[in-house]
Amino acid sequence: MAHQVWVQLFSVIVAFIWSGVAAFIAFKVADLAVGLRMPEEQEREGLDVNSHGENAYNQ
Repeated sequence: MAHQVWVQLFSVIVAFIWSGVAAFIAFKVADLAVGLRMPEEQEREGLDVNSHGENAYNQ
């Protein structure tokens, strides 16, 4: 019984590490391809205006 628990625990750990590495690689590829952040001046102005052309609040 203990062997089966160890095998399952090991499998969970391997899956956790595998998904973390895969996500890190995917984020790095996306960052290099298109970037993950908007330019700082667009962040300050507001992403709703820059990305969608809409205002979130009536200002």
